[in-house]
Amino acid sequence: MQTEFHLSTRGQGLYEFTHDVQVWVTGQGVARGLLTLFVRHTSCSLLIQENADPEVQVDLRNFFARLVPPTTDPNMSYLTHTYEGPDDMPAHIKAAMMPVSLSIPVVDGAPGLGTWQGIYLFEHRNAPHQRCVLAHLGG
Repeated sequence: MQTEFHLSTRGQGLYEFTHDVQVWVTGQGVARGLLTLFVRHTSCSLLIQENADPEVQVDLRNFFARLVPPTTDPNMSYLTHTYEGPDDMPAHIKAAMMPVSLSIPVVDGAPGLGTWQGIYLFEHRNAPHQRCVLAHLGG
């Protein structure tokens, strides 16, 4: 079984879509299996991360912004792929450092996430984007 999740982003940050995934998986009638999620873009990532305290998301965004600053930062002057904006190549670097796919066991008809775990798209670009995440559920 397969589907697509379409997410609208408003710029850099983490966008949770756990509920959408849970609803879809529950509706498939698969008691046990493996859910695979794959983002079809090269400037964003997928993460399983804490969803209880929003400060975690803020800290993650701030950490990666500091780790890989925009190409306008003098420390990034060696980058050559700059024609799509100062956030583009750093977004590709961040996506190369983080997962673009996730595998989640399905247990008793639902994603086997922990109590405080949520599924996030991590947008690395400044501008709003439409993102597509493919889902495959094998029983």
